[in-house]
Amino acid sequence: MTSTAIGAPVNRLDGPAKTTGQARYAAEFPYEGLAHAALVHAAVARGHITAIETAAAEAVPGVLAVITHLNAPAMKPPPKRSILNLETLAGGTSVNYLNTGEVHWNGQPVGIVVAETLEAARHAAGLVRVSYEPLPFEADFAAVAHTAARARGNPMMPTAGSKGDADGALAAAAVSVDLRFTTPRHHHNAIEPHATTAVWDGDRLTVHDATQNVWWLRGHLAHKFGVPASGIRVISPFVGGAFGGKSNVWPGTILTVLAARVTGRPVRMMLSREGVYRATGGRQPSAQRVAIGAGRDGRLTALIHLSTAPLAKVGGWAEQITSMAQHMYDAAAIRHEQRTLQLDTISTSVWRAPGESIGSFALESAMDELAYGLGLDPVELRRRNEPARSPMDGKEFTHRRLTECFAEGAERFGWEGRSAEPGSMRDGRWLVGWGTAAAYHPAWLFPANVTVRLSADGTAEVRCGFHEMGMGAATAQAQVAADALGLDVAAVTVSYGDTDLPSGPGAGGSTQTASVARSVVAACEKLKKSIGTPRPGESYAGVLARTGRAHAEASVGSDSALGRIAGQVGFLARTVRDGRRWVKAACGAHFCEVRVDPETFEVRLTRWTGVFDVGRVINAKTTASQLRGGIVMGIGIALQEETLLDPRTGRIVNPSLSEYHVPVHADVPPIDVHCLDGADPTMPLGILGAGEVGVVGVAAAVGNAIRHATGVRLCDLPMTLDRLLT
Repeated sequence: MTSTAIGAPVNRLDGPAKTTGQARYAAEFPYEGLAHAALVHAAVARGHITAIETAAAEAVPGVLAVITHLNAPAMKPPPKRSILNLETLAGGTSVNYLNTGEVHWNGQPVGIVVAETLEAARHAAGLVRVSYEPLPFEADFAAVAHTAARARGNPMMPTAGSKGDADGALAAAAVSVDLRFTTPRHHHNAIEPHATTAVWDGDRLTVHDATQNVWWLRGHLAHKFGVPASGIRVISPFVGGAFGGKSNVWPGTILTVLAARVTGRPVRMMLSREGVYRATGGRQPSAQRVAIGAGRDGRLTALIHLSTAPLAKVGGWAEQITSMAQHMYDAAAIRHEQRTLQLDTISTSVWRAPGESIGSFALESAMDELAYGLGLDPVELRRRNEPARSPMDGKEFTHRRLTECFAEGAERFGWEGRSAEPGSMRDGRWLVGWGTAAAYHPAWLFPANVTVRLSADGTAEVRCGFHEMGMGAATAQAQVAADALGLDVAAVTVSYGDTDLPSGPGAGGSTQTASVARSVVAACEKLKKSIGTPRPGESYAGVLARTGRAHAEASVGSDSALGRIAGQVGFLARTVRDGRRWVKAACGAHFCEVRVDPETFEVRLTRWTGVFDVGRVINAKTTASQLRGGIVMGIGIALQEETLLDPRTGRIVNPSLSEYHVPVHADVPPIDVHCLDGADPTMPLGILGAGEVGVVGVAAAVGNAIRHATGVRLCDLPMTLDRLLT
């Protein structure tokens, strides 16, 4: 059967609901007797609560309850994390909120107020007075970075490795660079802040939550509150942006569920913008060293990439900052290592291409600087060092067309018009700079259970508890099912974002489309076999009608206890097996143009071209949109985004969109996106994933363009004009 839907620029199926206001988000589901909640945040970085005064808050008209560690029901502490049970990875921190009087970070929730209105709840929360016995703390990353130790890795993310004597090769190199880079804290700023609506009915619980993983959330809540997971329903049909920040379960969700249980009322909590910074994790800062040595011919002889980044004492995720160094360039000797330490802050969270987005800034900036030292075009330098196999271990690339990405991007951008000398290109008074950088993001697969039903009227339904956060996930699966069953896309309904559906993967790691598509295709093949062979010119729906059946259904995977264990074991076995044999990744090439005012050093982005190899493209329109959005996120990393934390208090001092800057329309240039659209033979339908690779390399491309325009190499993010002036 010829594919007609896959690859087409199909409009997002959820578009009409979102643009007409019919889409309901976590804070928009109505319930009779709904109460509202607000958090009370700790004002010290570490300490012991000695007293809490709640009388003023309780006297506010409409207040139903003020819950603190003095009166909160007991909950179970978060489970110990294990990759043998992915649901144990859900917890945002190790803190058992409101079951302890200990404070572990400045902003930790130490109380929750429930009232008839949101205004009353927030006003009363501001009246709660907490006294502390302060304890010594450490929140100054730069001051203690020297105490870091090698990070612990796992089969998916090795944190150290070497090939040959990289230090010796660097010392002997004809040409070398040795640079140090820093990147700041970052916070997520989704359009929809974190929000939860919780309703108890006896021991049965319904939760509407802005989450990237309904199944992890369900399992976490079942553990915390000691109720069967089968009695919990988590519903999340629409999520207004997440970028990794809604992958974990943060205190607002847990305490909303607790408040609903205490009051016996449906309870809703929407975090304020400031509350998002105080009570959910972001990216921690990093310090990196990249040293590269080469012969006069431009062949790399040494590549060293080292990183140090903090975690929190209460948990967090170590980003794979040196991941790209293992796979990008054919250096004769390579050494990479990630080091971590612990601070008294909220735990780290995955944040927009975690690791690669900031690691690529250091690696690709250093490659650009090496090109100047060699007097070699930056694209040509990369071409000369393109490996045939993964340079660290000789594993085969399943699909890698990075050289083609650079060739296509250079042609589309007009790269041959670049003059090599920094500061030599002008447009009137503006200095003009052109920069390029590589993008890379690994490809993974997670378990996905799917049910497909085909009806005799020619319509079909795909059921899977995956997630739609605005990237067109449901539209892509409708296209996959339409081609598999020989239907128009409009005839396919996709149900998702609900634990009443077969379990699906979380939306993260650019894994969801491929993971779900694999099961959708398998379920459709199983379904067609159960229906029988159509006559010439007859559809499978026609077979159902002819044989008197209203519908037929087929499923892949099982959500029974044994079925979920089998899915988990299969995932781990496949991950380890593939990791020993292959390197799977999406890749790409960025080209950008900047203009820099020589007097004020204002930087303006004026043009962008990105060419990507993301495997097979399922939807040309949504894929281009994801990649374009990733580039915009990368622009924020490059020029604007920075969470400022006062090391004297451990407090974030810019917790709002008025002081934490993100790109607006005026900051974003015209962005030309192109995909090579070639299938990876080892991935379902050839899909590698497009959600995050667009972010990777963007900051380096901007920095390289600034270097070309001004001659100044900026090694610290964000690249604000004050850093150019100094």
